[in-house]
Amino acid sequence: MRILIVEDDKRIADFVVKGLRQEGYAVDHAANGEDGLHLASTEPYDAAIIDLMLPRLDGLTLIERVREQKITMPVLILSARGSVDDRVKGLQAGGDDYLIKPFAFAELVARIQALIRRANAIPEPMQLRAGDLVMDLAKRKVLRKGIEIELQAKEFALLEYLMRNAGRIVSKTMIMEHVWDYNFDPQTNVVEARICRLRDKIDRPFNKKLIHTIRGAGYILEEKS
Repeated sequence: MRILIVEDDKRIADFVVKGLRQEGYAVDHAANGEDGLHLASTEPYDAAIIDLMLPRLDGLTLIERVREQKITMPVLILSARGSVDDRVKGLQAGGDDYLIKPFAFAELVARIQALIRRANAIPEPMQLRAGDLVMDLAKRKVLRKGIEIELQAKEFALLEYLMRNAGRIVSKTMIMEHVWDYNFDPQTNVVEARICRLRDKIDRPFNKKLIHTIRGAGYILEEKS
């Protein structure tokens, strides 16, 4: 999952970016409204976190322009303005939820997860399954044949993306857009390296392969007979 953060307070931005990355999200950050609008208009995001008091373009105007472009990503407004009038204006501008500073990071993550669930218009499963591979999203655990597999945060995020798209070919570009930051060098071999490490953990110790390379197209996670 890829999140856009538009926040000019460096301390808050660093805190949120670091925390979300530790949770396995790919995160891009813009420190002003104009840069935030540019990213929102040109890059695919699963959700955005937007402050209201931004330099160069305020948050309300940013959200309005995003909606004018028919961009439907869910938006969580993060602001020190906590009056009812402020919350109403934020939601009327096109925001989907409103969180007042100071905030608990656990609540921010829970609200982002809820927004993404609603945007997908499907109930969020507690577990993902592919053959005998099980991912527990709540406990952030992965098991195959009942054996727990230890994964780093980015490995977990990569596997989650593959499992959410099980049976579908996903390209290297699609993986990088949803699991890594937008400014990764497209020539890097980071995807191949992580796929290799995932295979070492979830495929090689077992009889059947689940992760398959489709030459010239990308990767697919499926159980083949």
